[in-house]
Amino acid sequence: MKDPKHSNTKRLSRKRSFKLGLIPMLCSNSDASTPSHSSSSSTGRSRLAELQKVFRHLDQDRDGKISGHELSAFFSTMGDDELRSDEIDFDNISHLDFGDFMKLMEREEEEDLRRAFEMFEAVKGSGRITPKGLQRVLSRLGDERSMADCQAMISVYDVDGDGELDFHEFHRMMS
Repeated sequence: MKDPKHSNTKRLSRKRSFKLGLIPMLCSNSDASTPSHSSSSSTGRSRLAELQKVFRHLDQDRDGKISGHELSAFFSTMGDDELRSDEIDFDNISHLDFGDFMKLMEREEEEDLRRAFEMFEAVKGSGRITPKGLQRVLSRLGDERSMADCQAMISVYDVDGDGELDFHEFHRMMS
């Protein structure tokens, strides 16, 4: 028998992101939108603090869990028209504690990162971002760069020195 919390959480994670960039603006006295440019451990602490603020914002009744009703209210305030009640049965979502919420957010972020990585691949499914692929995507975004510029950008995060970025190097770059 399926765990209803797991299936509802999994289904929810495939839906739109929680739009973390917008939530700090909704939370009073929040500085979570301030980027951290220090060490990765302080970045991790900053990320944890940001997720805690988001969780507290969503936990309207302050019981330490987010209910289906609280998720529904959140999506309504965000104006998320793509998330309709027929896609997610908010009444049957088990409560998410902070640990579940963190897992959900990590899964969502991983999926977003994978999709972004795939946009930059010159050869789909290659698992590599080349200078040419980077140049192509930047050009589509209106940022014309020379091949030398793209090679230099990649070289900063190219741990194995092969002139390309694999997913792990891309992940490190985006962290």
